[in-house]
Amino acid sequence: MPGLIVVGSQWGDEGKGKVVDVFSSQSDLVVRYQGGANAGHTLVVDGKKTVLHLIPSGILHEQVTCMIAAGVVLDIVTLCEEIRALKVNGLLKNPKQLLISDSCTVLLPYHRRLDLAREKALGNEKIGTTGRGIGPAYEERASRKAIVFGDLFGPKDVLKQKLEAALKEKNFLLESYYKEEPFKVEDLIKVIDECAEELKDYRSKDTSLGIHKALRSGKKVLFEGAQGSLLDLLHGTYPYVTSSSTLAGSALVGSGVGPSQNLDVVGITKAYTTRVGSGPFPTECTDEVGEELRKKGHEFGATTGRERRCGWLDLVALKYAIRVNGITSLALMKLDVLSGFDEIKVCTAYELDGQEITEYPVSPGELARCKPKYVTQKGWKEDLTQARSLKDLPRYAQDYVQFLSSSLATPIDVISIGPGRDQTLWIRPLFS
Repeated sequence: MPGLIVVGSQWGDEGKGKVVDVFSSQSDLVVRYQGGANAGHTLVVDGKKTVLHLIPSGILHEQVTCMIAAGVVLDIVTLCEEIRALKVNGLLKNPKQLLISDSCTVLLPYHRRLDLAREKALGNEKIGTTGRGIGPAYEERASRKAIVFGDLFGPKDVLKQKLEAALKEKNFLLESYYKEEPFKVEDLIKVIDECAEELKDYRSKDTSLGIHKALRSGKKVLFEGAQGSLLDLLHGTYPYVTSSSTLAGSALVGSGVGPSQNLDVVGITKAYTTRVGSGPFPTECTDEVGEELRKKGHEFGATTGRERRCGWLDLVALKYAIRVNGITSLALMKLDVLSGFDEIKVCTAYELDGQEITEYPVSPGELARCKPKYVTQKGWKEDLTQARSLKDLPRYAQDYVQFLSSSLATPIDVISIGPGRDQTLWIRPLFS
């Protein structure tokens, strides 16, 4: 299998960064296909932490080529900061290791300011965005007015005209409606020129062609998304969602790859559930259990630093994610966090308006009215972080993994029992 799509199967923060880093050691090409700097992938290698927002997690492997495909909204200021940080740590020595599509939507400071102003104006009705400008940037693309990465290297008069057209509307909103400071074209051009100089060596006019050639030649290609399935713009908990499609199908659209490609889909899920920001969360634990999960799992956003809401694993939602993504196998993350609980609850059904349901509800308002129905699994006390194979896990941890796999009718091929690369248990080989 030359191609593998990695998707988050919950509300994001499932551990995709670690998975992609570990998987990248066996890959030739890693492609980021959607989202923007609202993603935060935390990697721990030899005890050293690296946080990436835009650059694919495969960048830590020198033999891997990383691509940022057309579906990504590109915060050029953040991207330059990431590149500098990687270079300081002795990484990204060869510019050919990172290739950026000319078709990426460019995210500029006015997108951020507009995003923050909107969220502030919503008051208690906040969506819970990261304030990184992702929504306004995707809106600009949909209205066919976006500046794309290739524009940074084209005629200056064309770029200036595009900026002037964008600011005419954005400054009106910022000044007249949100009472915020406007932007000047000259200031933005200065920022763009500085970033373009740093980014010119990473320009790739057509990443889609490069991906096509890699797949045709049998190279191992890993597609990396951002956020999670339940935050999908069309199929998530709308309106508490992100601004792009987070499902596996988006890998094809965002990368420019046709559906005839035979690709496996790996769903990344925690052994429990978390969510950042507003929106329904049936299995949320607002008691000491939730606090214990947050503390032991270090559940704070890599992008915003916000506390994550925590709760038990939700199999109703997970089955939905498996279906809409076509997930062929699962990677179970943070199993070690559950050590120490006497019993572990798993949601297998909901009660909605007095009726038991086992299918995830998608009609507006229904999920918020759902109450979880749990089954209880025996917990374990042992520390899992030193395990190196499935048989090293205590009996009840193995039982928990088997229960999940059987209930979901989906194999669990990878288990993470800590943040390090070596704290990964392989049940089945990658790219098998």
